[in-house]
Amino acid sequence: MTSPDPSGIAALRPRLPSPVQEVVDSRFERRGVRLLLKRDDLIHPELIGNKWRKLAPNLTAAAGRTVVTFGGAWSNHLRATAAAGRLLGIPTVGVVRGDELADRPLNPSLARCTADGMRLHFVDRATYRGKSEPRTLVGILRAADAEEAYVVPEGGSNIEAVRGCRALGAELRGRAEVVAVACGTGGTLAGLAAGLAPGERALGVPVLKGGFLTTETEALQRAAFGGRRGTWNLDERFHCGGYARVPARLDAFAADFEHRHGLPVERVYVAKLLYGLVTLAAEGAFPRGTAVAAVITGRPFP
Repeated sequence: MTSPDPSGIAALRPRLPSPVQEVVDSRFERRGVRLLLKRDDLIHPELIGNKWRKLAPNLTAAAGRTVVTFGGAWSNHLRATAAAGRLLGIPTVGVVRGDELADRPLNPSLARCTADGMRLHFVDRATYRGKSEPRTLVGILRAADAEEAYVVPEGGSNIEAVRGCRALGAELRGRAEVVAVACGTGGTLAGLAAGLAPGERALGVPVLKGGFLTTETEALQRAAFGGRRGTWNLDERFHCGGYARVPARLDAFAADFEHRHGLPVERVYVAKLLYGLVTLAAEGAFPRGTAVAAVITGRPFP
Protein backbone atom coordinates (compact mmCIF):
# COMPACT_ATOMS: atom_id res chain seq x y z
CA MET A 1 0.00 0.00 0.00
CA THR A 2 1.27 3.43 -0.88
CA SER A 3 1.92 6.03 1.79
CA PRO A 4 -0.99 8.35 2.58
CA ASP A 5 -1.23 11.30 0.24
CA PRO A 6 -3.99 13.64 1.40
CA SER A 7 -3.39 15.97 -1.53
CA GLY A 8 -3.39 13.16 -4.11
CA ILE A 9 -7.04 13.29 -5.13
CA ALA A 10 -6.24 14.93 -8.45
CA ALA A 11 -3.73 12.18 -9.19
CA LEU A 12 -6.68 9.79 -9.53
CA ARG A 13 -7.54 11.68 -12.73
CA PRO A 14 -11.28 12.21 -12.42
CA ARG A 15 -13.18 13.02 -15.60
CA LEU A 16 -14.49 16.44 -14.70
CA PRO A 17 -16.70 18.00 -15.72
CA SER A 18 -18.53 14.78 -16.42
CA PRO A 19 -20.11 14.57 -19.90
CA VAL A 20 -23.69 15.51 -20.72
CA GLN A 21 -25.43 13.21 -23.19
CA GLU A 22 -28.73 14.03 -24.88
CA VAL A 23 -30.93 11.02 -25.64
CA VAL A 24 -33.99 10.87 -27.85
CA ASP A 25 -36.81 9.19 -25.97
CA SER A 26 -40.32 9.22 -27.41
CA ARG A 27 -41.87 9.48 -23.94
CA PHE A 28 -40.28 12.91 -23.56
CA GLU A 29 -40.16 13.92 -27.22
CA ARG A 30 -43.94 13.70 -27.66
CA ARG A 31 -44.27 16.20 -24.80
CA GLY A 32 -41.76 18.60 -26.32
CA VAL A 33 -39.24 17.85 -23.55
CA ARG A 34 -35.53 17.18 -24.04
CA LEU A 35 -33.85 14.54 -21.88
CA LEU A 36 -30.19 14.99 -20.95
CA LEU A 37 -28.09 12.51 -18.97
CA LYS A 38 -25.40 13.98 -16.74
CA ARG A 39 -22.96 11.08 -16.79
CA ASP A 40 -21.44 11.28 -13.34
CA ASP A 41 -21.07 7.50 -13.58
CA LEU A 42 -18.08 8.21 -15.85
CA ILE A 43 -16.13 10.41 -13.42
CA HIS A 44 -13.89 7.58 -12.22
CA PRO A 45 -13.97 3.80 -12.72
CA GLU A 46 -14.07 3.10 -8.97
CA LEU A 47 -15.20 6.33 -7.28
CA ILE A 48 -18.41 6.73 -9.19
CA GLY A 49 -20.75 9.68 -9.52
CA ASN A 50 -21.78 11.57 -6.43
CA LYS A 51 -19.49 9.31 -4.39
CA TRP A 52 -16.53 11.14 -5.95
CA ARG A 53 -18.07 14.55 -5.37
CA LYS A 54 -18.79 13.76 -1.72
CA LEU A 55 -15.66 11.79 -0.84
CA ALA A 56 -12.98 13.91 -2.51
CA PRO A 57 -13.32 16.91 -0.15
CA ASN A 58 -13.65 14.61 2.86
CA LEU A 59 -10.53 12.64 1.96
CA THR A 60 -8.62 15.88 1.61
CA ALA A 61 -9.88 16.98 5.04
CA ALA A 62 -8.87 13.63 6.54
CA ALA A 63 -5.23 14.52 5.76
CA GLY A 64 -4.09 10.91 5.76
CA ARG A 65 -5.89 9.85 8.95
CA THR A 66 -7.95 6.69 9.13
CA VAL A 67 -11.43 7.29 7.73
CA VAL A 68 -14.43 5.77 9.52
CA THR A 69 -17.81 5.72 7.85
CA PHE A 70 -21.15 3.94 8.06
CA GLY A 71 -23.50 1.91 5.91
CA GLY A 72 -25.68 -1.11 5.42
CA ALA A 73 -24.63 -4.47 4.04
CA TRP A 74 -25.04 -3.33 0.42
CA SER A 75 -23.84 0.26 0.81
CA ASN A 76 -22.43 1.91 -2.32
CA HIS A 77 -20.85 4.47 -0.02
CA LEU A 78 -18.89 1.85 1.92
CA ARG A 79 -17.56 0.34 -1.31
CA ALA A 80 -16.53 3.75 -2.65
CA THR A 81 -14.79 4.67 0.60
CA ALA A 82 -12.92 1.37 0.66
CA ALA A 83 -11.81 1.84 -2.94
CA ALA A 84 -10.65 5.38 -2.19
CA GLY A 85 -8.66 4.14 0.77
CA ARG A 86 -6.91 1.56 -1.36
CA LEU A 87 -6.14 4.03 -4.15
CA LEU A 88 -4.80 6.72 -1.80
CA GLY A 89 -3.22 4.52 0.85
CA ILE A 90 -5.58 5.71 3.57
CA PRO A 91 -6.81 3.19 6.18
CA THR A 92 -10.60 2.82 6.27
CA VAL A 93 -13.08 1.35 8.73
CA GLY A 94 -16.67 0.57 7.79
CA VAL A 95 -19.25 0.48 10.58
CA VAL A 96 -21.92 -1.89 9.29
CA ARG A 97 -25.55 -1.92 10.43
CA GLY A 98 -26.51 -5.33 11.89
CA ASP A 99 -24.29 -7.24 14.32
CA GLU A 100 -25.97 -10.47 13.20
CA LEU A 101 -23.96 -10.16 9.98
CA ALA A 102 -20.66 -10.58 11.80
CA ASP A 103 -20.94 -14.37 11.90
CA ARG A 104 -22.22 -14.81 8.35
CA PRO A 105 -20.26 -15.08 5.10
CA LEU A 106 -19.71 -11.65 3.59
CA ASN A 107 -21.99 -10.67 0.74
CA PRO A 108 -20.29 -9.55 -2.51
CA SER A 109 -20.51 -5.87 -1.52
CA LEU A 110 -18.84 -6.28 1.87
CA ALA A 111 -16.35 -8.73 0.38
CA ARG A 112 -15.33 -6.01 -2.06
CA CYS A 113 -14.83 -3.63 0.86
CA THR A 114 -12.50 -6.03 2.66
CA ALA A 115 -10.64 -6.82 -0.55
CA ASP A 116 -9.94 -3.08 -0.82
CA GLY A 117 -8.51 -3.07 2.70
CA MET A 118 -11.47 -1.78 4.68
CA ARG A 119 -11.77 -3.13 8.21
CA LEU A 120 -15.40 -3.90 9.02
CA HIS A 121 -16.97 -3.31 12.42
CA PHE A 122 -20.52 -4.62 12.90
CA VAL A 123 -22.90 -2.97 15.38
CA ASP A 124 -26.41 -3.79 16.50
CA ARG A 125 -29.23 -1.87 14.89
CA ALA A 126 -30.16 0.14 18.00
CA THR A 127 -26.60 1.38 18.36
CA TYR A 128 -26.45 2.14 14.65
CA ARG A 129 -29.59 4.28 14.86
CA GLY A 130 -27.96 6.34 17.57
CA LYS A 131 -24.64 6.82 15.78
CA SER A 132 -25.12 10.58 15.43
CA GLU A 133 -25.36 11.00 19.20
CA PRO A 134 -21.92 12.05 20.52
CA ARG A 135 -21.76 9.48 23.34
CA THR A 136 -22.85 6.65 21.07
CA LEU A 137 -20.37 7.69 18.40
CA VAL A 138 -17.53 7.79 20.92
CA GLY A 139 -18.46 4.27 22.02
CA ILE A 140 -18.52 3.01 18.44
CA LEU A 141 -15.13 4.53 17.67
CA ARG A 142 -13.63 3.11 20.85
CA ALA A 143 -14.99 -0.36 20.09
CA ALA A 144 -13.65 -0.12 16.56
CA ASP A 145 -10.22 0.98 17.80
CA ALA A 146 -10.53 4.15 15.75
CA GLU A 147 -10.82 6.95 18.29
CA GLU A 148 -8.50 9.28 16.35
CA ALA A 149 -10.14 8.68 12.98
CA TYR A 150 -11.79 11.17 10.66
CA VAL A 151 -15.53 10.41 10.63
CA VAL A 152 -17.64 10.59 7.47
CA PRO A 153 -21.39 10.14 8.07
CA GLU A 154 -23.60 7.55 6.43
CA GLY A 155 -23.97 8.31 2.73
CA GLY A 156 -21.11 10.79 2.95
CA SER A 157 -23.38 13.80 3.42
CA ASN A 158 -21.78 16.52 5.53
CA ILE A 159 -20.68 20.13 5.05
CA GLU A 160 -17.66 19.17 2.95
CA ALA A 161 -19.73 16.85 0.74
CA VAL A 162 -22.50 19.40 0.17
CA ARG A 163 -19.99 22.05 -0.84
CA GLY A 164 -18.31 19.53 -3.13
CA CYS A 165 -21.63 18.74 -4.84
CA ARG A 166 -22.19 22.42 -5.59
CA ALA A 167 -19.84 21.91 -8.57
CA LEU A 168 -22.38 19.51 -10.06
CA GLY A 169 -24.91 22.33 -10.31
CA ALA A 170 -22.30 24.73 -11.66
CA GLU A 171 -21.41 22.26 -14.42
CA LEU A 172 -25.06 22.19 -15.52
CA ARG A 173 -25.71 25.94 -15.52
CA GLY A 174 -27.44 26.94 -18.73
CA ARG A 175 -27.91 23.33 -19.85
CA ALA A 176 -31.32 22.48 -18.36
CA GLU A 177 -34.26 24.11 -16.65
CA VAL A 178 -34.76 21.09 -14.38
CA VAL A 179 -31.98 18.91 -12.97
CA ALA A 180 -33.12 15.72 -11.25
CA VAL A 181 -31.19 13.43 -8.93
CA ALA A 182 -32.02 10.36 -6.84
CA CYS A 183 -31.67 11.04 -3.11
CA GLY A 184 -30.66 8.91 -0.16
CA THR A 185 -29.42 11.39 2.45
CA GLY A 186 -30.00 14.70 0.63
CA GLY A 187 -26.39 15.83 0.39
CA THR A 188 -26.12 15.73 -3.39
CA LEU A 189 -29.41 17.59 -3.82
CA ALA A 190 -28.36 20.22 -1.27
CA GLY A 191 -25.15 21.00 -3.14
CA LEU A 192 -26.61 20.63 -6.64
CA ALA A 193 -29.37 23.16 -5.96
CA ALA A 194 -26.88 25.66 -4.59
CA GLY A 195 -24.79 25.45 -7.75
CA LEU A 196 -27.55 25.99 -10.33
CA ALA A 197 -28.27 29.34 -11.93
CA PRO A 198 -31.29 31.47 -10.99
CA GLY A 199 -34.38 30.18 -12.78
CA GLU A 200 -33.14 26.59 -12.79
CA ARG A 201 -34.67 24.00 -10.48
CA ALA A 202 -33.33 20.87 -8.79
CA LEU A 203 -35.70 17.94 -8.34
CA GLY A 204 -34.95 15.23 -5.79
CA VAL A 205 -36.37 11.71 -6.09
CA PRO A 206 -36.01 9.97 -2.71
CA VAL A 207 -35.24 6.24 -2.80
CA LEU A 208 -36.32 5.75 0.83
CA LYS A 209 -39.79 6.19 2.20
CA GLY A 210 -40.47 8.29 5.26
CA GLY A 211 -40.82 11.87 4.08
CA PHE A 212 -37.84 13.13 6.06
CA LEU A 213 -35.57 14.43 3.31
CA THR A 214 -36.93 17.98 3.07
CA THR A 215 -35.88 18.61 6.66
CA GLU A 216 -32.54 16.84 6.17
CA THR A 217 -31.71 18.73 2.98
CA GLU A 218 -32.60 22.07 4.52
CA ALA A 219 -30.38 21.26 7.52
CA LEU A 220 -27.46 20.37 5.25
CA GLN A 221 -27.84 23.63 3.34
CA ARG A 222 -27.96 25.63 6.57
CA ALA A 223 -24.79 23.95 7.78
CA ALA A 224 -22.95 24.38 4.47
CA PHE A 225 -24.24 27.76 3.28
CA GLY A 226 -26.00 29.40 6.22
CA GLY A 227 -29.51 28.89 4.83
CA ARG A 228 -31.61 27.44 2.06
CA ARG A 229 -30.01 27.85 -1.38
CA GLY A 230 -31.41 27.51 -4.86
CA THR A 231 -34.81 26.31 -6.00
CA TRP A 232 -35.50 22.66 -5.25
CA ASN A 233 -38.25 20.25 -4.34
CA LEU A 234 -38.79 16.55 -3.73
CA ASP A 235 -41.22 14.06 -5.26
CA GLU A 236 -41.71 11.25 -2.75
CA ARG A 237 -43.71 8.89 -4.98
CA PHE A 238 -41.03 6.76 -6.56
CA HIS A 239 -39.26 4.89 -3.75
CA CYS A 240 -41.10 1.67 -4.78
CA GLY A 241 -41.56 0.57 -1.19
CA GLY A 242 -38.25 1.60 0.33
CA TYR A 243 -34.49 1.46 -0.02
CA ALA A 244 -33.21 -1.35 -2.27
CA ARG A 245 -36.77 -2.40 -3.11
CA VAL A 246 -36.80 -3.25 -6.81
CA PRO A 247 -40.24 -4.57 -7.76
CA ALA A 248 -40.71 -6.33 -11.08
CA ARG A 249 -42.19 -3.26 -12.76
CA LEU A 250 -39.13 -1.18 -11.90
CA ASP A 251 -36.74 -3.88 -13.06
CA ALA A 252 -38.66 -4.18 -16.34
CA PHE A 253 -38.60 -0.40 -16.79
CA ALA A 254 -34.83 -0.31 -16.22
CA ALA A 255 -34.24 -3.15 -18.67
CA ASP A 256 -36.32 -1.32 -21.28
CA PHE A 257 -34.37 1.92 -20.73
CA GLU A 258 -31.13 -0.02 -21.15
CA HIS A 259 -32.41 -1.48 -24.42
CA ARG A 260 -33.55 1.93 -25.71
CA HIS A 261 -30.41 3.87 -24.87
CA GLY A 262 -27.55 1.44 -24.24
CA LEU A 263 -27.09 2.75 -20.69
CA PRO A 264 -26.55 0.25 -17.85
CA VAL A 265 -29.15 1.32 -15.27
CA GLU A 266 -28.33 0.97 -11.58
CA ARG A 267 -31.48 -0.24 -9.87
CA VAL A 268 -31.44 1.19 -6.32
CA TYR A 269 -31.06 4.87 -7.25
CA VAL A 270 -30.90 5.57 -10.98
CA ALA A 271 -33.82 3.37 -12.04
CA LYS A 272 -36.14 5.12 -9.58
CA LEU A 273 -34.97 8.51 -10.83
CA LEU A 274 -35.61 7.67 -14.47
CA TYR A 275 -38.92 5.98 -13.70
CA GLY A 276 -40.01 9.11 -11.85
CA LEU A 277 -39.03 11.38 -14.73
CA VAL A 278 -40.92 9.28 -17.29
CA THR A 279 -43.99 9.37 -15.04
CA LEU A 280 -43.73 13.13 -14.55
CA ALA A 281 -43.36 13.68 -18.30
CA ALA A 282 -46.52 11.63 -18.90
CA GLU A 283 -48.32 13.77 -16.33
CA GLY A 284 -47.35 16.95 -18.19
CA ALA A 285 -45.21 18.18 -15.29
CA PHE A 286 -42.65 19.76 -17.63
CA PRO A 287 -43.73 22.56 -20.00
CA ARG A 288 -42.98 22.13 -23.68
CA GLY A 289 -39.49 23.31 -24.49
CA THR A 290 -38.09 22.21 -21.10
CA ALA A 291 -34.72 20.51 -20.95
CA VAL A 292 -34.55 17.98 -18.10
CA ALA A 293 -31.17 16.66 -16.97
CA ALA A 294 -31.04 13.37 -15.05
CA VAL A 295 -27.90 12.91 -12.95
CA ILE A 296 -26.63 9.35 -13.44
CA THR A 297 -24.96 8.85 -10.08
CA GLY A 298 -23.87 5.23 -10.41
CA ARG A 299 -23.86 2.02 -12.37
CA PRO A 300 -24.86 -1.55 -11.56
CA PHE A 301 -22.79 -3.58 -9.09
CA PRO A 302 -20.68 -5.58 -9.56
